[in-house]
Amino acid sequence: MKQRSWSDVALNVWGVAVLVFLFLPILVIIVSSFNTGRLLVAWDSFGFDAFGAILTKPAIQDAVMVSIQTGLIAALLATLLGTLAGIAMARHPGRWAFWFIGLLLLVSVTPEIVDAVALLPWLVFLGQDLGIGLFNDGIARLVIGHSLFSVAVVSYIVRARLIGLEGQLEEASADLYARPLTTFRRVTLPLAMPAVLAGFLLSFTLSLDNTVIAAFVQVSGTTPWPVYVLSALRSGLRPEIAAVSTIMLLLTLVALALVAVVLRRAGDSATQIARTMTGN
Repeated sequence: MKQRSWSDVALNVWGVAVLVFLFLPILVIIVSSFNTGRLLVAWDSFGFDAFGAILTKPAIQDAVMVSIQTGLIAALLATLLGTLAGIAMARHPGRWAFWFIGLLLLVSVTPEIVDAVALLPWLVFLGQDLGIGLFNDGIARLVIGHSLFSVAVVSYIVRARLIGLEGQLEEASADLYARPLTTFRRVTLPLAMPAVLAGFLLSFTLSLDNTVIAAFVQVSGTTPWPVYVLSALRSGLRPEIAAVSTIMLLLTLVALALVAVVLRRAGDSATQIARTMTGN
């Protein structure tokens, strides 16, 4: 049996240490969600009181519902726009696609604080100065802010899915005198559907995590969960915060697992799944 070198052992130990460092805080939050004490940092005993408190506190319920509602609507909007953009870039490449990808890249790398500072006066101008009531609605504001980055993500994923598939099926459909809309509905969209579903689920999880933009554009009565947690820091975090965070974590993991299942059933390998989810 070949003896392992000290460098291999050191690298393995270092890798395990990094993983522990990254995931230990998440484990602490999960354990703290079963704390029956008043504050998150003061352990009292093990119990499910924090999960029960979620059902008795309307403020927590409202914040969670706002986050879920915003996430679903933002994911639908981002998926619709991103799917059309991704199909256009994959099936009609050209100089315009180069500049459009650059624009999407700019959206992807722009810091959230910059987007938030830019969005706030723009939404106020549209809603109050021009009198467009839609932009005074808290859910609409959150959906717009959360969709910015997600549209780029969906566009990358759909383009990556279709650019690796030949266009003979669409050409054959046209040769058989199918209308462009029929070809899109019965050929192109089914080919892109795994990426579309993956983009929708990723957009939903990204919306649940959005804090900076939400803190800027939200209005009274539509406070999402991340902003609620941020404001709770002033009075001290309670175990129910950890309980809801644990539920959110499970929801995110389920969404990511569904992404992998959808792509794998479409015939993608593990490497292709990773490349698709990163837009390569």
